[in-house]
Amino acid sequence: MKVPYINLSLQHQAIKNEILAEITKLLDNGQFIIGDALALFEKSFSLLCGVKYTLGVANGTDALCLSLKALGIGPGDEVITAPNSFLASASSIALAGATPVFADVRDDFTINPDEIVKAITKKTKAILPVHLTGRPAEMNAIMDIAKMYSLFVVEDCAQAVGATYYNKSVGSFGDTGCFSLHPLKNLSACGDGGLITTNSDTIYNYLKKARNHGLKSRDECEFWSLNSRLDNIQAAILNVKLKKLFEWIERRRHIASVYREKLQGLDMIIPQESTNMNAVYHTFIIQTKHRDQLKDYLLQKEIDTKIHYPIPIHLQESASYLGYKKGDFPVAEKQAETILSLPVFPELTDEQINYVCSSIINFFNKEKK
Repeated sequence: MKVPYINLSLQHQAIKNEILAEITKLLDNGQFIIGDALALFEKSFSLLCGVKYTLGVANGTDALCLSLKALGIGPGDEVITAPNSFLASASSIALAGATPVFADVRDDFTINPDEIVKAITKKTKAILPVHLTGRPAEMNAIMDIAKMYSLFVVEDCAQAVGATYYNKSVGSFGDTGCFSLHPLKNLSACGDGGLITTNSDTIYNYLKKARNHGLKSRDECEFWSLNSRLDNIQAAILNVKLKKLFEWIERRRHIASVYREKLQGLDMIIPQESTNMNAVYHTFIIQTKHRDQLKDYLLQKEIDTKIHYPIPIHLQESASYLGYKKGDFPVAEKQAETILSLPVFPELTDEQINYVCSSIINFFNKEKK
């Protein structure tokens, strides 16, 4: 039995006709940039997150960069983030002209609030927590730290659309929340896309211009900025998909529960549920010292897995100028050597899920002999 890590074409089969109908409307009315479909999507997403404003932008990285610029963060400033995320969490800080500063993570892959406090200096201007794997970071503690030290908070929600912490949506805690709509995300465009959420009138009014060259009218440019708009055609597709989001999330959560039930007792660490949050399982990451052997074994069984991510950001060549070295963030570094992402996309069949579980159990039974 073949089990891909993800199958993007399957997701669209059930909603293909509805998507094509929305695209046809756009072809007929010619609204390709900042039109009604985008306005509807932004309004619907604001309701989902419980925020005042949402702005569609070109991608998740732009969402982070523009958020930092909206907060006046630039050269000479430091922003604290996690070293175990996708590199955009840190590169966006550098692209805004500031310096990425890392704080180690907890066992659940989210940034450790105690380590954030240790990393704060006179140059620190913001905290950029990452809701990695679709599990919310410890936002109450992070917001308390931000308040104590007068810091901004920019949430990296790229992997966590629909996740909640104490019944409050990610993206509604910080000054801004930044979402990716990349095809691999739980809510995905058919191409690149991103979103910024905020409750601030000032931030919203800046970002509305900042995503559109800094234009305050068709002919007047207030400041230099990017062309970073979410295409109307992507917004139209996302309006269709948004109606399916929580159905897809529940399926991911079900798959995670099956993995937890069937894989317990093996020589590995399995993600656990928490009473104070609702994780959405963009990834389901196990940890085992037998990671590489297990990955190879599953590949032989035609089960595809991934590693998110094998090289922590502080050890990337691009981050060498920051002066970090191996051993600086032991938890993140140890996790990088043991993590393995299992397939968890909603279209997995029960037979495929059971096959993944039985194959993993067989591997560990062989390891015991």
